[in-house]
Amino acid sequence: MEEMKFEDLFLEIGGFGRFQILVLFILCLPRINLPMHFLLHNFLAATPPHHCAIPPQEAFENLTAEEVLLISIPRDPDGIFRSCEMFSQPQFQLLLNSSLQPENSSIIQHCQHGWLYDHSQFTSTTATQWDLVCEQRGLNQATATFFFIGVTIGAVIFGYLSDRFGRKAMLQLSLVCSVVFGMLSAASVSYSMLAITRTLTGVALSGVSLIVLPLGMEWVDIQHRTFSGILTSIFWSIGNMLLAMVAYLVREWHWLLVAVTGPCLLSIVCLWWVPESARWLIANGQVKQAHRNLLRCARMNGRKDFTVSPEALRKMVTDKKPGGSYSYISLFRTPVLRKISLCSGAVWFGVAFSYYGMSMNLTGFGLNMYLSQFVFGVIEIPAKIIMYVLVNRVGRRQSQAWSLILTGLCIGANIIIPKPFTSLRSAVAIMGKGFSESAFTTVFLYTSELYPTILRQNGMGYTSFVARLGGALAPLVFLLDEVWRSLPEVTYCGVAVCCGSVAFLLPETLNVCLPEGIEDVEKTQVKGPPQISAPESMPPLLK
Repeated sequence: MEEMKFEDLFLEIGGFGRFQILVLFILCLPRINLPMHFLLHNFLAATPPHHCAIPPQEAFENLTAEEVLLISIPRDPDGIFRSCEMFSQPQFQLLLNSSLQPENSSIIQHCQHGWLYDHSQFTSTTATQWDLVCEQRGLNQATATFFFIGVTIGAVIFGYLSDRFGRKAMLQLSLVCSVVFGMLSAASVSYSMLAITRTLTGVALSGVSLIVLPLGMEWVDIQHRTFSGILTSIFWSIGNMLLAMVAYLVREWHWLLVAVTGPCLLSIVCLWWVPESARWLIANGQVKQAHRNLLRCARMNGRKDFTVSPEALRKMVTDKKPGGSYSYISLFRTPVLRKISLCSGAVWFGVAFSYYGMSMNLTGFGLNMYLSQFVFGVIEIPAKIIMYVLVNRVGRRQSQAWSLILTGLCIGANIIIPKPFTSLRSAVAIMGKGFSESAFTTVFLYTSELYPTILRQNGMGYTSFVARLGGALAPLVFLLDEVWRSLPEVTYCGVAVCCGSVAFLLPETLNVCLPEGIEDVEKTQVKGPPQISAPESMPPLLK
């Protein structure tokens, strides 16, 4: 008798019925929460217009607030008051002729008495709370980097733990930790406390980001795999749009953190219903539990005649080491897996680096920042739907490469388009955001298909680690504008184009069975085109 593959079980239990739809819907709830934290920096650490605080003096008694500013704060050639400098002595002569700015730079100094902020848009942000402006501007950008460093660490930890101890238990753990650390960061009383708690929130949310997609995918048959990936991905965009609305309504940073962390509680409650991945249970020798979960799936899908015995499942385990015996080093031991790991790592870095580079530059395109956030969320949905068609028509590899290259070209185009052309700049930026989201959507789906079941979470953990390095570096690149104004955009553009080109080196996975063991990956590559005599490389459930 021919060895049974997991894909064959879907003929018995139903590959996309009521059970799978419910599992995917529940797993989409925590997915909404992710962008609300991942892109929160735009609002949490927003820097409103500000200028040096001016200590009261008797000489100012008969002057208006505007006149006090005029004689105390130097102005740029365009007439805007400087944010980080003040006159060492009031320049009363400017009351007679305000256009004559003093030439002597020795009378100009850095702010000595703190800053005054425009509170018309934000009641408070981390920048206004701890004066993270001017010389301290880097610390304000670093709050996003700390969060992504946490996500980077979490990618390694949860990638390993979910392969070792199961997808569901680790997803629950990561959600509980997200609530705890999210609420602690909202209660931060110092910058150090915020930096530490945001880093730990990043570690916890990384587990959610990493486990949701593979847990959903491992319950779905080959024909609906792409649809499932795109569906869970659309909920990220919904979270993006909700973030714009929540941030618009909640202008105080403590309460904004509470508002975006609270929904995790609903996910924790709903997750009790979702069963552990039967694929993971079988690969780890827990056949009885896998059989119970498959039986439950079959009944809910109306397949009363499910006849596969635990013994048949046990045969599927033969020659497969349990997931715990593998580590991240296994991703680089065999030649084909090594090439896949190196190339997919580069692609993930480019995808995340350019995505967060665009997502954290909401004010650079001439639109209101809440509207930018909302429009950037809206454009992602058609981008995903178009990708759903493309990855099934032209394949994963071409879709991945071109979506990332075009993202880079759109970022590059906005360096050349002059600032006054705000409508054109906004249109190009929105297109770039669409391509960027397309690249992100594809890379999640593509990577989960490249790695075998026994190494899938390790593979996702490793690539996610590389992506988060990209995410952590992206906000710091904005500080390069002090070297040359366009240097951040040039950097984002170059990285996206180079990493997009690397995607051409990866194997195509369209209509190929999810590999179960390392030998499946190596055989598929060595054999070349699938042959009739080689059942491993033939998708058994293709229509």
